[in-house]
Amino acid sequence: MAGRPRSFDRDEALSSAMRVFWAKGYADASMADLTAAMGINPPSLYAAFGSKEQLFREAVELYQSSESGAFRDAMASATAREAIEAGLMSTAAAVECPDRPNGCLVLMAAAHPDALPKAACNDLSAVRAGTLATLEDRLHKGRDAGEMAPDADLAAMAAFYNTVQQGMVFRARDGATADELRGTARAAMLAWDGLAGLRRS
Repeated sequence: MAGRPRSFDRDEALSSAMRVFWAKGYADASMADLTAAMGINPPSLYAAFGSKEQLFREAVELYQSSESGAFRDAMASATAREAIEAGLMSTAAAVECPDRPNGCLVLMAAAHPDALPKAACNDLSAVRAGTLATLEDRLHKGRDAGEMAPDADLAAMAAFYNTVQQGMVFRARDGATADELRGTARAAMLAWDGLAGLRRS
């Protein structure tokens, strides 16, 4: 006998679950929280997604595809310096979006790796590594275009600005305003010339 068709929109339910994980992380997002936000009962959740872990992993994929547009746009800026600054400023601007939780789902969930199933933890590690690699690749393109000294340590630069951005995310979760975060971004950009090996005349 064929099963009854689902009476809910799977994509909408996944989007709702993503926001619960974004706001609470993996461990603190209870099944009651998830099913209430998704508008379904536990059997329907398991039938559609298999498990809480699989639901979380799909939520991370959705987050990456739906929430990384500002970062992609920043990396497409004309120069490497503009790209890095735009990326930091987009992190600050995100605080002003009233319809989204503060912070970053990937970083918030990864803050307590022992609370995550191993496969989900590996997913988050891969996302973070990918972000760092994207930053370093953008810096390489800038150096190839003559925007930095040939001996500039691009790995160190990428790590520095990635660390600043992550710190801004956690400050946003703690209530920092967009203006405060923009100040952090501007302060970080003051280090650009030294890191890039540029000498002011």
